[in-house]
Amino acid sequence: MQSVIRVALIAAALCVGAPAQNLPEGSGRAEIENLCKKCHDLAKTVSLRQDRNGWGATLNKMTALGMKAKGKDLRTVLDYLATNFPAEEVPPVNVNKARAIQLESRLSLRRSEASAILRYRKEHGDFQSIDDLKKVPGIDVAKIEAKKDRLAF
Repeated sequence: MQSVIRVALIAAALCVGAPAQNLPEGSGRAEIENLCKKCHDLAKTVSLRQDRNGWGATLNKMTALGMKAKGKDLRTVLDYLATNFPAEEVPPVNVNKARAIQLESRLSLRRSEASAILRYRKEHGDFQSIDDLKKVPGIDVAKIEAKKDRLAF
């Protein structure tokens, strides 16, 4: 069950970012709009930056989840994503401003953990340090510690 949830999170992450009208022109844009809009908000299509292998794995997962696409379309989409949305260094996530999806994708947290952080932040105010973040009930402290280089306060 957790693997299905992770795949769903990846699907959501694949569809986070630029509105469709801001997608760069080029071969593959129409295919992305056609394939992603069936399940996702097009404004969230491309914020996940990956190398070609990463995009390929994501497209394979989307296909496994039921995305209907022909091999030629998948190759076109893969070329478009790898060219226009390549891997880049992930910027730190500001835990005092981040939305749940940002906490999930950048810190590899479960949805329940991200929600717990948002709830705690609302009830107790901004986090000042990683030690404050570790006080949130229901989060995996080891995950937070492992990603501490990705945190900003």
